[in-house]
Amino acid sequence: MQEQKLKINAERLKETIEKFADFGRTEKNGVTRLSLSNEDIGARDYLVSCCKELGMSIKVDDVANVYATMAGSEDRPPLVMGSHLDTVKKGGRFDGVLGVIAALEVARTLHDHRIQPKIPFMLVDFTNEEGARFDPAMMCSGIISGKFEKAQMLQSMDSQGMTFGEALAASGYEGDAANRLQEATAYLEMHIEQGPVLESEARSIGIVEGVVGMVNDEIEVTGASDHAGTTPMPMRKDALFAATDAIVLLRKKLNELDSDLVYTMGRMLVAPNIHTVIPNRVTFTLEARHKDMNVVAQVVQAIKELPETLGGCTIKVRKLWGRKTVAFDQTLCDRLEQSAQELGYTYKRMYSGAGHDAQYIADYIPTAMIFVPSLDGKSHCEEEFTDYEDCAKGVNAALDTVLSILSPA
Repeated sequence: MQEQKLKINAERLKETIEKFADFGRTEKNGVTRLSLSNEDIGARDYLVSCCKELGMSIKVDDVANVYATMAGSEDRPPLVMGSHLDTVKKGGRFDGVLGVIAALEVARTLHDHRIQPKIPFMLVDFTNEEGARFDPAMMCSGIISGKFEKAQMLQSMDSQGMTFGEALAASGYEGDAANRLQEATAYLEMHIEQGPVLESEARSIGIVEGVVGMVNDEIEVTGASDHAGTTPMPMRKDALFAATDAIVLLRKKLNELDSDLVYTMGRMLVAPNIHTVIPNRVTFTLEARHKDMNVVAQVVQAIKELPETLGGCTIKVRKLWGRKTVAFDQTLCDRLEQSAQELGYTYKRMYSGAGHDAQYIADYIPTAMIFVPSLDGKSHCEEEFTDYEDCAKGVNAALDTVLSILSPA
């Protein structure tokens, strides 16, 4: 007979998801909860109150990351679960916050069943993951993992002219640098997939083995402006025509690479952007993502092979930023797979195309992620939805993995 697995309270999980959505809920049932806004502070306060009810101790570091800890019987580095509470403008009810709620529900389940873990269990809420109010994304997990300089991040400014440092000081959540997450037995983050793969393959659980590498370049095409009605076609240096020719060249080359490569030309600026004037300058971005850095290198090479001149226009390329593929801890991924199997859940081992706090924490703590399906692959919008049953399955898989680490046989 299969061993009966301990499971979370699925109805309570659903109620908690909806309760947190009240902090910034929009008319169309989405959420706007920008980092360190009043809505974010309200959600933080509620989270802290929930954790205190469980007897968890609360600490806050110098960039407002919140840590709630359930004591273990042994003085060892904690097992950490969490994500972020902030959202984009008119985002959804699940992105980020589900990972924090998952950690809270695991803690509640341990409390319900009077399970004292052998090692401490810690919940974390990372500040400003989205970067929707203050650039860059994943700011404060990046600070504590050494990716960003705190002094520079404090100067990051929102659209209203307030710096991150000013918002931090006003938030009531500016703590001590000594409280930063420095070591842990493991870090586990649950998240919605934000893509269509799990739903299309009818899988309940995604076991995330890492975050794909990427490159992001800006391509500038410079021509000359002339009158749109009086300049013969052969005598033009039309930057927009040259840019579209460059795009066709790039697409042809990139389409010949690995089928898992995804790329986007998501921003284009045309000057002077007047219908009676031939464009003299066009800039557009090319972002490409793949787990194999050799494929990413081939993308970089394809960009380098663009001609220096095209249609009488000059072409220049500037690298904006990039990242290497981050591989998560295989032992932790294997534990998650075992939990999914024993719970009878369909699952898939996969990589994340989007960035997450976990990719920075993985630099110094064994890390893995769990994905649950996104309806129609939608995220960062009010239509974002994950079935509550799938949410519960994801937390159950996390709970089972947590128990195997906290209370090993």
